[in-house]
Amino acid sequence: MSFADIAGQDAAKQMLQNALRRNSVSHAYIFSGQAGSGQMKTARTFAQALFCTTLEDDACGQCLECRKVEHGNHPDLHLLAPDGSSIKIDQIRDLQRVFSYRSESKNPKVYIIDQADTMTVQAANSLLKFLEEPPIPAVAILITENGQALLPTIQSRAQLVPFTPLSPGLMLQTLVDEGYPSPLARCAVHLSSGLDGCRELMEQNWFAEIRNVVLQLGKEALGRGSSALVTAGQKVFKAGLSDHLDTLLNLFHLWFKDMLHVQYGKHESIVFIDQLDFLSTHALTRSTAQWVSYMDLAAECRKKLRYNVNSQLCLEQFLIGLEG
Repeated sequence: MSFADIAGQDAAKQMLQNALRRNSVSHAYIFSGQAGSGQMKTARTFAQALFCTTLEDDACGQCLECRKVEHGNHPDLHLLAPDGSSIKIDQIRDLQRVFSYRSESKNPKVYIIDQADTMTVQAANSLLKFLEEPPIPAVAILITENGQALLPTIQSRAQLVPFTPLSPGLMLQTLVDEGYPSPLARCAVHLSSGLDGCRELMEQNWFAEIRNVVLQLGKEALGRGSSALVTAGQKVFKAGLSDHLDTLLNLFHLWFKDMLHVQYGKHESIVFIDQLDFLSTHALTRSTAQWVSYMDLAAECRKKLRYNVNSQLCLEQFLIGLEG
């Protein structure tokens, strides 16, 4: 694992690598940014670089220290995550007990606290004392979506490392490089926040099925003598996909938006690029205003679902609205 393997986040990586080169690593960092922006991967890479015996400002991935981190058994790296919905004081106390023993190497010990903003007040206060007076050389990395949610006293004692949301293009390239199907990845990056959310969505079997249903309904609803209502009954409700209507309607929103992209020649923005022939043929069969009204219709249907309107009735009204 190397800093080069982390998608985007050039500013964050430069900040950390500069600290390694100058031997000016802080005792505490706050990695703040949208979930799935690479905070955990960066934290582990930073710890690995601290331990690495080969490189000065990165992890070689080959030395014994690097391999221990990659295998999850480095004695000087400790990960802490919420126990249930929060990080509790007993977890911080356990961490303090572990850090009461000196490292066998010359390196500082490193601890990574995921979702640090979920710490209880007691846990946060206990951590504060630990940050101020660690019994041995230590580096703390607190991962959070919102650094401002941490106690001001913790913020003042740690260096903020901001993580920016990844662009859809960068997420798409990363996911495709990881082996995910491009058609699914194109949809996922517009429906999820961060790479982790995209991966989680694409690993659900129903996601590919919902996408296929949207394509079929989207094509049928635009034709004469539409059979979209019959298809919806069979492919959505009888197939057990009715719990995912929100995703279905979000995909419809992207489908209609693609029609607008075709109208304005913005092919680089098309999500359903594998359907370009159909989109190109049908984009001009409706006015821009009509496609926008369909997007509004999908948004209205999603709103009705949130108010517990019957899901089958809601989808049928949506499809009838497209035919009208």
